[in-house]
Amino acid sequence: MYYYNPWNLDYKQPFGAIKVGNSMSLSFTTDQPSVLVTCVIRRDFGKRYEFSMTKDSGGDFRITIPFDEEPGLYFYHFEIVESSDLGETRRFYGCSGIGGEGLLYTDENDVKPYQLTVFEKEDQAPNWYREAVFYQIFPDRFYNGNENGQINHPKPNSFIYGRKTDSPFYVKEENGDIARWDFFGGNLRGIIKKIPYLKELGINAIYLNPIFSGTSNHRYDTNDYLKIDSMLGRQEDFEELIQLLHQEKMHLVLDGVFSHVGKNSLYFNINGDYGDDEGAAKNPDSPYFDWFKFENYPFDYKSWWGIKDLPEIDKDNDSFRNFIYGEKNSVLAKWNDLGIDGWRLDVADELPDSFIKGIRENLDSYSDKILIGEIWEDASNKISYGKRRNYILGGSLQAAMNYPFRDLIINLLNGHRSSQDVAHQLMTLQENYPKDIFFNNLNNLGTHDTERILTMVGEKNLSVALAMLFVLPGIPCIYYGDEAGLSGGKDPENRKYFPWDNISPKIYNAYKSWTQKRLSENSLKYGEFSTFFTDRLLGILRYTDSEVFVELINPSEDELNIEVQEITFLQNLKFLPELKKLLTEKVISGKTNLELKMKI
Repeated sequence: MYYYNPWNLDYKQPFGAIKVGNSMSLSFTTDQPSVLVTCVIRRDFGKRYEFSMTKDSGGDFRITIPFDEEPGLYFYHFEIVESSDLGETRRFYGCSGIGGEGLLYTDENDVKPYQLTVFEKEDQAPNWYREAVFYQIFPDRFYNGNENGQINHPKPNSFIYGRKTDSPFYVKEENGDIARWDFFGGNLRGIIKKIPYLKELGINAIYLNPIFSGTSNHRYDTNDYLKIDSMLGRQEDFEELIQLLHQEKMHLVLDGVFSHVGKNSLYFNINGDYGDDEGAAKNPDSPYFDWFKFENYPFDYKSWWGIKDLPEIDKDNDSFRNFIYGEKNSVLAKWNDLGIDGWRLDVADELPDSFIKGIRENLDSYSDKILIGEIWEDASNKISYGKRRNYILGGSLQAAMNYPFRDLIINLLNGHRSSQDVAHQLMTLQENYPKDIFFNNLNNLGTHDTERILTMVGEKNLSVALAMLFVLPGIPCIYYGDEAGLSGGKDPENRKYFPWDNISPKIYNAYKSWTQKRLSENSLKYGEFSTFFTDRLLGILRYTDSEVFVELINPSEDELNIEVQEITFLQNLKFLPELKKLLTEKVISGKTNLELKMKI
């Protein structure tokens, strides 16, 4: 018998990622009398190390390995040499592919190694952030706060929907390009007027999709980083919004779109909207010319994902870097000085690590600001453009948008993943991330880039999805209108106008109940995390030194009687005996969640 499990502190300490300068202690169990065990560690795309393990008096093999080198990813497995009268046999022990207990391999080339994340420094978030319940607003689709509902400065060659209940759609050219952008007319004054609504819902932090001058309704095609889009209002409106939010102890995070700009921007100006001599596409001597890569000037240029509306910027260009974050009058300086509380970086994969670090250094010169990155996968081991990214190793992102959690929730509720699989994946993510990052990640059930959660899981599953959003580690974020009962598939269906006259009381109350619970339960804001499962049940644990919050998830249609002997706990926690007593003879209906609490 051979056994190792990094989720069990008897076998690996500390659990999960480790900090440079600290050590990892390993234990490997075998009942074989004549074996030698070696821990084999390989630095990511680099050097291989071998450490002979020592057998203790109990027969286990142990070793303590210091990590004094550079931060990054390391991968490890065990090499076993069995001796007998017939000679030596070499075997290998590695990951099963789902984390936790491993597997025995006969060929080293087949071994799936365990991942070890070694980070440079802790990345604690501001206190306000760890206590936040976020609300994401797509400004054009939220609320028009002007008297009589007039529209601010409608854009040329666009159209305004006749009714707020109209379904969004795109008018496109034959080649697929947008012919006319569509608007509902939401603005900053609308957000100001709805602060009482947001506060009543339990929101204490807002993430805004882009608000800078743009041509489109989404404004990811930035025209001027230093100006509020005229349809949204004036800078004075924005300053008032920040002031009022802060008076209510609410916070504001802006969307930073630094990978590309709009083709009609001040910086590119292909149509000459800013004059015949301004911008890279009109003037090769423009100070912005070197920001872009032209293949055949001026109409053939590198663009983001080939979308000609979005000329791509060279993020290694010193002039652009200084403009965004390196000067006293930089983009970040202007908006930070106005009092915003942080940034969400759009398409972080497109930004070099050094660029993100530069932004982070800028933010660190202020107090209590947060930096969140848009990353769709496990941020600890993401490879982008052939390079392993260092998003979360310290001094870079403090959090990532937690799309992996969203995928797990939806797939569990739709029957595409088992409770066991989800439990293992949750533990694997916890193991891979530095602790601060894992608890800082921005959780969502949907965004402007995804289908709405109601469409994905249906109302029958919605309460369970909400339970997972608010109980799982990370900071919950509600996409505008989800709490009102909005549905919709992919863009543009997921960007309907907020149904202010038709809010679903049932759905709204479900969201409000969870926001209040999240704000009041210390275990949900600051508690540790673990999970357990049966063949049809998922359990989520959040616990402190004094209490345990238990959320039981039944994704099946059937009522389940909890059989404690059938539960698999993925970590050996000290309060398990009391927890087992608490769970005994509990019954949970189909497609529901059950909440339990226990003092320890």
